[in-house]
Amino acid sequence: MLGTGGTIAGLADRPDQPLVYRAAQQGVDVLLAALPELQGLAIEHEQVAQLDSKDMGAVVWQPLLARCAAQLARPEVSGLVLTHGTDTLEESAWLLHRVLAPRKPLLLTAAMRPASARGADGPVNLLDALRLAADPAAPPGVALVFGGELLAPRGLRKLHPQRLSAFAPGPQGRLGELYGGRLRRPVPPPGPVPVDEPPLGLDPAGLPPAPWPRVEVLASHADADGALVDVLCAHRPADGRPLAGLIVAGTGNGTLHRGLAAALARARAQGCVVWRTSRLPEGEVIDPEAVDAGGQPLADLARPMAPDAPLPCIALSPWQARVELVLRLLAQPGGRRPG
Repeated sequence: MLGTGGTIAGLADRPDQPLVYRAAQQGVDVLLAALPELQGLAIEHEQVAQLDSKDMGAVVWQPLLARCAAQLARPEVSGLVLTHGTDTLEESAWLLHRVLAPRKPLLLTAAMRPASARGADGPVNLLDALRLAADPAAPPGVALVFGGELLAPRGLRKLHPQRLSAFAPGPQGRLGELYGGRLRRPVPPPGPVPVDEPPLGLDPAGLPPAPWPRVEVLASHADADGALVDVLCAHRPADGRPLAGLIVAGTGNGTLHRGLAAALARARAQGCVVWRTSRLPEGEVIDPEAVDAGGQPLADLARPMAPDAPLPCIALSPWQARVELVLRLLAQPGGRRPG
């Protein structure tokens, strides 16, 4: 079990006020001590980080990937459970899936109410995750254990800021339901399951320390004029990194305001990789005239385009698309922009 903090490790000022709390206040040892039902299970634990997941990023991801890989490589480890905040869990889940692609269960779990609140959901989520990770019949790979459900990482989204059933599954649907830590009544996917992109070939123990390539997310909207794109391209943070990529969440089927589209063309001409997705919570961009960024080498996606050519699109949420592009850039020689 690896801990990173989050609401599951938070403490409320008053037990009857679950929205007034401080995240990441309890260590994984305290969380485990509150679950006497786990007696008899051989559980090792480690605190990799202790933060509110709104502040998650490469500073934590780099050592987290290394520790996950090291533990999964041990033959005596049957599975791994990772406690995480809900705010950026969908991003970390995609990161772990794409870099590690584990052949053992790597189960994330979290909570919507802090540990000291009445009706805290963290203990049962953690109990389900640990029991499932110890089950020889548990399916391999990255998944979320939350609210009695097992959810795949692709397309995973947090949809609600307060309710206990805060997450919605992606196109693979719910992988199953959990009762007493055992996976029951697996739900078949509602349609064809998308094929994952080819392995990235990243060594989790050899990834560079932060900062990673600079990729930002923005959206198309009424009156969008593209000024923000120009500002992002011109800005240089203290470490001097240029803007390496942009994920733009388009309206509807990935459509872009013409003012924004012109600015994105200028950014692309400066070497910035631009991918298009949708700001809608369901579905994906389908554009027969556009390149699918999911299965194309990054160097091909950076080649010059005709001024009126549609931008490449990818079948991921804006947030998971950003993680995907950061990882693709890290896979380039020296972690640089292609070209």
